[in-house]
Amino acid sequence: MDGLPLFYFHPVTLYQGVAFPFALLFNFLCAMDFFSITARHIFLLLGGCLLAWLAMAQYAMLIFIPAFCAVALFQSVGPEKVHRWAFSFQMTWQTLCHLGLHYTEYYLQEPPCMRFCITLSSLMLLSQRVTWLSLDISEGKVMVKEAWRSHCMLSFCSYLLFFPALLGGPLCSFRRFQAQVSRPDPLWRPLSFRPAARRGLLLLGLELLKTLVRGMLQASASLTSCHRFGCVYVMWTTAMLFKLTYYSHWILDEFLLWAAGFGLDSRPSVHGEGDVLDADIWTLETTHKLSLFTRTWNQSTAKWLRRLVFERAKAWPLLQTFAFSAWWHGLHPGQVFGFLCWALMVEADYLIHGYASVLLRSWLGRLLYRAITWAHTQLIIAYILLAVELRSISTLRLLGASYNSLFPLVYCISLVLLTRRKKQAEASLATLTD
Repeated sequence: MDGLPLFYFHPVTLYQGVAFPFALLFNFLCAMDFFSITARHIFLLLGGCLLAWLAMAQYAMLIFIPAFCAVALFQSVGPEKVHRWAFSFQMTWQTLCHLGLHYTEYYLQEPPCMRFCITLSSLMLLSQRVTWLSLDISEGKVMVKEAWRSHCMLSFCSYLLFFPALLGGPLCSFRRFQAQVSRPDPLWRPLSFRPAARRGLLLLGLELLKTLVRGMLQASASLTSCHRFGCVYVMWTTAMLFKLTYYSHWILDEFLLWAAGFGLDSRPSVHGEGDVLDADIWTLETTHKLSLFTRTWNQSTAKWLRRLVFERAKAWPLLQTFAFSAWWHGLHPGQVFGFLCWALMVEADYLIHGYASVLLRSWLGRLLYRAITWAHTQLIIAYILLAVELRSISTLRLLGASYNSLFPLVYCISLVLLTRRKKQAEASLATLTD
């Protein structure tokens, strides 16, 4: 497709690369017993402030203000109200910043400043840490021992702004962060060559794949100029480029955290919490279940959304979760459509696989069913990714008018028919029991 923002995330890669030597330095100084715990917090906080100023320039104030206001709220508001206040302030601030992007793109018709886009991405990650910590405080998992205690404020500030996770990376809970920063010096281990080489080779392979897919995309036509089902190939290729970009950035973000000494271990810590890695590429590319893809895609964010919205919703939890995700991403037209479509597709996926598990008995039928649903899942995800990433109404109109809309339409029809059948079965069962 012509004119796609294929290099949208590349400046973040540059700044993550700049932060990499400082992550290695931090790990080395901790392993060599040169840092006290307070010095570790100060190094992480100052590194985050410097990285924010380097990547965002004057827009870094849009990160510093809500971070320090959140710390003030944690120290001032009681545990029973802290989450409500922190959530309201953080999401209001983030929404106002997103409205600034809307004003630039849709009213002024100007391309947004790249530094401002990086700021919005970092602000979204900050919202995750602020709301996760406020939930921990309200549930009594994190205690604010003394109001305006300097050490407590420093640990909160360093958690919200520590440089390895400022621009990207999986969500780390405050308790996990504290446990890792406060590790005794003998538990810090020098970095081994083999894991670093493995991550480096994986990143190189993903970059080579991106170059290949980009060449395939440039040789193809756009959605409008393709004949019949040629637009399906364009959609799949474009979505593959977006996915490879996400994969490479997730791995780079995890690599930076690992280089800084933040273990990224899936085994539970002493607090019963384990790290959740975002880049489970094998599962994402091989699953035939849209629901499993959804839980695996950006797993730490999925875990955050489950705790923040899904588990607390009293009605329509899935729809509320995806609606909040659209709000968190900025409420662009394509995002609203894409996330609401995603919610409907997941609901249909549960029903389809539930009925298929009962009806399909032979191994050949199951194999054929798995192949068809895998292809359909990948095409639906490609459809949603294009809607979410391209965002504008004009692109959404082109996407909706193409043959690609047949794939989510099949799931929508299946959702209506299977829901009706399920209600009829429940009514028949209720009649028999009466």
